Amino acid sequence: MKFSTEELLQGILAQDKRILGKAITLIESKKPVHRVLAEELLKKILPYAGKSVRIGITGVPGAGKSTFIESFGKFAISQGKKVAVLAIDPSSSVNKGSILGDKTRMEELAKDENAFIRPSPSSGFLGGVANTTFETMLICEAAGYDYILIETVGVGQSEVLVADISDVILLLKVLGTGDELQGIKRGLMEMVDVIFINKVHEENLKEARMHRSELIHALQFQHPKEKDWKVPVLLGSALHNEGLDEVYEKISDFISLKIKIGRLEEVRKIQAEKRFEYWVHQYILSATKSTHELENQFESHKKNASELKSNPSSEAKIFVESLLNKKL
Repeated sequence: MKFSTEELLQGILAQDKRILGKAITLIESKKPVHRVLAEELLKKILPYAGKSVRIGITGVPGAGKSTFIESFGKFAISQGKKVAVLAIDPSSSVNKGSILGDKTRMEELAKDENAFIRPSPSSGFLGGVANTTFETMLICEAAGYDYILIETVGVGQSEVLVADISDVILLLKVLGTGDELQGIKRGLMEMVDVIFINKVHEENLKEARMHRSELIHALQFQHPKEKDWKVPVLLGSALHNEGLDEVYEKISDFISLKIKIGRLEEVRKIQAEKRFEYWVHQYILSATKSTHELENQFESHKKNASELKSNPSSEAKIFVESLLNKKL
């Protein structure tokens, strides 16, 4: 690293985008020496984080997530906000590469001094987010960004995991893709806070209104995620900047409600606990390679599982118990 963690901290607080990018690269690195520095940096930035509105944006491919984020980001900036976009690109399962094209797709927003766009590869991590999205979000919060927009890869049921790092879940829907009531997954709908039917124009307005009525009716049969909140179903076009003011207003109303009833901090504590559990799993897995003996043991148990010489869960239990006994 060319910068110390203190230099990175000062650059983050000064909203130096170059330093901010370097800090996020450090956070994303899997090299042991970088992980030590990353933990040190995260400890330093925590007092400055936690003041942003965290918005998870999901929807099937083709729903117009990137266009929506650019238009909504520009609208939020017009309201005096600073916006950071964490755009997750799907990684190849073969070579772990990713397209990382969001800066190209959000060219206008990327040029705004009050916006920061960071594309990150999902690296095979399920849930439509990257494994360090939560930590990257904290870095952006420390840099003073008011809205953190998390664009997921749009992979379906596993999108529910984005709820573990967001204050608000916005679902983008679009007509004519088969993504109507039949395609709505219960788990996905239960996590949604605001729904925006995108790409609505004069020719499909009647159909969009019918679909909105169907959604509102379906939502009545679900247990409300938050007390006193009815999920709004909004119509508009991100491409033509229509309906964005309503989305902005409903998100503000939802956050105000969560603060009023004490749910914002309560949910964030639960989310932080889940991150703790995630990293416990990661560090235990990492410990399997700490010595040749442990690595050989791990590979032996894995082979037994792959060849079905024994139940995979049993092999995992035996290995973990052996690992913990040696460490303790």
